[in-house]
Amino acid sequence: MSSTPSPSSSAAQLLSPADALVVVSQTGAVRQLSLNRPSALNSFTVEMHKALSSALDAAAEDAGVRCLVITGSGRGFCAGQDLNEPGMAPVPGETPDIAAVVERHYVPLALRLQSMPIPVIAAVNGVAAGAGANFALNCDLVVAARSASFIQAFSKIGLIPDCGGTWLLPRLVGRARALGLAMLGDKLSADDAQKIGLIWQVVDDGELANAVETLAQRLAAMPVSALAEIRRSIDAGQQLDYEAALRNEAAVQGRLGRQADFSEGVAAFQAKRPPVFRDR
Repeated sequence: MSSTPSPSSSAAQLLSPADALVVVSQTGAVRQLSLNRPSALNSFTVEMHKALSSALDAAAEDAGVRCLVITGSGRGFCAGQDLNEPGMAPVPGETPDIAAVVERHYVPLALRLQSMPIPVIAAVNGVAAGAGANFALNCDLVVAARSASFIQAFSKIGLIPDCGGTWLLPRLVGRARALGLAMLGDKLSADDAQKIGLIWQVVDDGELANAVETLAQRLAAMPVSALAEIRRSIDAGQQLDYEAALRNEAAVQGRLGRQADFSEGVAAFQAKRPPVFRDR
């Protein structure tokens, strides 16, 4: 299956070489990043991490980008860490430093996604395994093709979920399911992932591109500054007691209430016209 979303309107433009490790394209205010190692199911290497980090930073800094879509080229979304990369697989007389790999690449990746100033959609077009699965779950909304699957493959090689997996899984599906997914490492179909609340939506393979583009364009037209604050406040709320969460809501509302998007939203409501949001 290779129903990778791609910009389809005449306004679409390619912002990087088609053979880059991360292909960057844009339609209107929606930017798309496509992991591009299809022969290796888009598994992570040091060079791909560098390219992805740069692409995420560029999207965050570009005022013309109001929604980000991340997907994979070919038949997979991302198979996690490439275990064939030097320094990963154990060799006689040497012990790989897995902690250094996680600290250097996966911690910054998860934190960058959580701090994006715009909504981020993962368009999961195929298998998402190991860190690739949790990479997708770090995005705000996960839309998966029906033939896609999610695998917490870490226990199969004697490791624990990383890229935020130990934090995300119990919050998304509860402790019992999180333990089952992480300990057993079984393949979870996209339909089952949606049923247990792990992801947002499943669509037929042939509809993935259109469904994601429609959703992304909808988000891009919304007050994206408020959307980013929704993410931050919901994540913060999981660490706060009730009163602290209430006070955080008040503080965030105060900041948003001083922005132009709030004034525009109220004016549009009163005039019974569609709003035009511009804050970012």
